Amino acid sequence: MPAGTSKAVILIGGPSKGTRMRPLSLDIPKPLFPIAGRAIVWHAIQALSKVEGLQEVLLIGFYDDSVFSHFVKDASRDFPNLSIRYMREYQALGTAGGLYHFRDKILSGNPDQIFVLHADIACGYPLEQLKTFHDKHRGVGTMLGVKVPKETATKFGCIVIDPETFQAKHYVEKPESFISDTINGGVYLFDKSIFDEIKSAMDAKVKAAAEDPTLGGDDQLRLEQDVIAPLAASKKLYAFPTTTPWVQIKSAASAIPANSLILASYKTTNPSLLRRRSPTILADSRAAYKAAKKGPEIVEPCFIDETADVDPSAKIGPNVSIGAGVKVGYGCRVKDSIVLDGTVLENNSVVLWSILSENNKLGPWARVEGVPETATNDKNTVSILAKEVSVASEVHVRSCIVLPNKTLSNTKTSYKNEVLL
Repeated sequence: MPAGTSKAVILIGGPSKGTRMRPLSLDIPKPLFPIAGRAIVWHAIQALSKVEGLQEVLLIGFYDDSVFSHFVKDASRDFPNLSIRYMREYQALGTAGGLYHFRDKILSGNPDQIFVLHADIACGYPLEQLKTFHDKHRGVGTMLGVKVPKETATKFGCIVIDPETFQAKHYVEKPESFISDTINGGVYLFDKSIFDEIKSAMDAKVKAAAEDPTLGGDDQLRLEQDVIAPLAASKKLYAFPTTTPWVQIKSAASAIPANSLILASYKTTNPSLLRRRSPTILADSRAAYKAAKKGPEIVEPCFIDETADVDPSAKIGPNVSIGAGVKVGYGCRVKDSIVLDGTVLENNSVVLWSILSENNKLGPWARVEGVPETATNDKNTVSILAKEVSVASEVHVRSCIVLPNKTLSNTKTSYKNEVLL
């Protein structure tokens, strides 16, 4: 591997993770859930493909190999400049444990630097700026620092930084009380010496358990708690502050703001990705699509798969993703929503602030909606329909979670704030 090159690792977890994404993750593994028309993890790879000198991306997790084989094949076609591989842990090793377990493969070719990204992040990925910043201070690592409202900061890993040098002074994962409104953005750039730091953290954990067996714990080594915190304490960590929008995709409802963020980003940086699922597929412009179809009315930004059939009288957007083979009928309205492959919206149906998984069916005049996300809303404000759900004509579903293979008949015309099994 030539000098000046880098590698990337994306931490994708496993099937025991992503439980807060249910019921969507019952049928689609969380890292592969489509946002803005593509798997969550695809967007991170797309950003990494733009980094000069980066040649290889490793996905590390403990899903079965078969779960990611198709995705890796497609992603390799989409990004021919990258070698993309999936590395399966033999058990859940923790985020740092997985890195250390595959250290020989990560370090093969002698890369100078290693990007490490959590898969459940949606942001503008300022990776080149992060690298420029990292090269100037030459600490062991740099993390993406994100400003959040003070009242939400304790839900994340918080970092106290020197306002002049941006050196990390203190890091706490989900502190009990407020310490900083700068949080860990889940994107890192490390020098190769990070593996020495992980080994030290591993030895420290083993020693602590030997000295005090009552500590309990497990065999997992976590990047944030076990490595990042001591790295900050030893003044080897810096934070790159960013003002770009950022969303952590933890719950099913968080897919809606993540979808909006990515669509808005592509509208500015790469509008062609709003018209086609793969960068290697040529697609007509949105203007040509409208002219040929004589409609529908599209309020950007939106992703509409090239195989979707949208009636000219429908109105789509903003912040909508429509998957392959979706049929949108006469007079339909879709806004701030994700509609996955094979779903059918019959005439005059409405979808607002909702997620419809694969092969759903809404009857004529059916309405599925949530409410816009605000700081004061409860968690389950959007409506989420899992796979193969049918909603009868003229039925109104508001802020509900519907599990797979459920039929909502018109014996009851309205459902509100329910979990429908």
